[in-house]
Amino acid sequence: MASVAFAAPILPGKLEAWKQFNNEINGPRRKEFDDQQKRVGITRQRVWLQQTPGGDMALVVQEGDEPQRAMEALAASTDAFDVWFREQIKDIHGLDLSRPLPGPLSELFIDYMQPAQRRGPNYDLPDFNA
Repeated sequence: MASVAFAAPILPGKLEAWKQFNNEINGPRRKEFDDQQKRVGITRQRVWLQQTPGGDMALVVQEGDEPQRAMEALAASTDAFDVWFREQIKDIHGLDLSRPLPGPLSELFIDYMQPAQRRGPNYDLPDFNA
């Protein structure tokens, strides 16, 4: 399982639109969002709101077999929900998901999990508490 994380600035004046967008995804459009995530290969997605002196940010973590390929699939999709989703992201964040995200992908530096939670033969993290 791979993961990717990124911060997406929320444009000035768009915080309420961002909250409404998330309410729709968690409410009446949840099934469409679930279908989208399955279709593009995302198995888990978490989004946080981070308010900073420089402006509001959405912090996004996506997990799946190939998160970068999932973004490419979303960019090329003509599914009505995916088109709506991309329009919302462009309006709220100023990001055009039909194009590659600007800049390099994030680079993971620390991945901590309590030893009791580490399971499976492929889990190979250094013990940061040793």
